[in-house]
Amino acid sequence: MTLPELKEDCSRCAALCCVAYPFEAHEDFGLLKAADTPCPNLAPDFRCSIHSGLAKCGFGGCVAYSCAGAGQRVTQDLFEGETWQDDPDLLPHMTHALRVVRPIHEALLVLKEAAGLPLPLELQTRCAELTRALCPQSPSSVWDFEEEDVQAALAAVPEFVGSIAPFAPDHA
Repeated sequence: MTLPELKEDCSRCAALCCVAYPFEAHEDFGLLKAADTPCPNLAPDFRCSIHSGLAKCGFGGCVAYSCAGAGQRVTQDLFEGETWQDDPDLLPHMTHALRVVRPIHEALLVLKEAAGLPLPLELQTRCAELTRALCPQSPSSVWDFEEEDVQAALAAVPEFVGSIAPFAPDHA
């Protein structure tokens, strides 16, 4: 089993994070923005028009954000490179897919780190099981990630993380 790419590559995404999530105007976001609405700082080429000064402009939340590779997976794999700008009807489907796939990618990042720990065989096996369950075979739509077994594995990750805490290098 091969893990999906778990690092963001904005050049292969359709700026889904700049559209999918709402912003509340406070210290991390310089404006109020509704979900499924493009950020007013988003340029037509899917790039941020204020990227070089995000923190200075009050967008620390954008600086800290990572989709863990979910954005390009949604854009390239689930929507075959099509974008919501090409077909505005795709916008709610693409943003929904990002909101489903991103937590799975974040969990896979945690499990990848866990797999590198000196865990007892039982926990190594559980880590591998959860990883496999979060990686549906040849997913072609968001529904593959919404399947009961995938969502059950996602829900089981926090408990698994708690069970491996004693094996973490900086565990006191």
